Amino acid sequence: MIRVKSILATLALAVSAAFAVSPAATAQGTKVVVIDRVQTFTQSQAGQDIRTKIQAIETTMQGELQPLATALQTDGAALRTKSEGKTQETVRADAALMSEIEAYSRKANDFERKRQIAAQELALTERKALVDFNNALIPVLQQVIAENSANVILDKSQVVYVDDATDVTQSAITKLNASTPTVQVVRQSLPTQQPQ
Repeated sequence: MIRVKSILATLALAVSAAFAVSPAATAQGTKVVVIDRVQTFTQSQAGQDIRTKIQAIETTMQGELQPLATALQTDGAALRTKSEGKTQETVRADAALMSEIEAYSRKANDFERKRQIAAQELALTERKALVDFNNALIPVLQQVIAENSANVILDKSQVVYVDDATDVTQSAITKLNASTPTVQVVRQSLPTQQPQ
């Protein structure tokens, strides 16, 4: 369920918003440095910590859904056995079997609803963790800008060519590891809706 591309897209927006170039800076001779966002997220201790924690939360969610999935498989197999060799008319005429089929259908719908909620909650958890990662990264990027007397940080994926001296990714990773080796990741819940 972890979607690294969506995480990195959100990271790009947060970082670019924090370091927008003013027209005055452009006119005065801008010094540009480059950072590889993907590498920063995947190689930093904070990024690895987030991925590990998100995977643990996803495993927990799957564990919560597994008993329901197993029960549905068992019930579905039992219903197939009971319906085997019967026509649709015969099945509809069997009130007890129809009652079991309707109960199974309600259970399947409930399982699908719970599965969708879990997926949405995992996405919320990922977004919240990424916001926290971005909040930890911004001061690091500000340090990198100051140390390099730069005005702009660009994402390496948006640059055609960059020399090693302009790429400050490793410096950012080192500083982020020192300041924020871990990020708290808390499972997010969807707000409960009151029945109408």
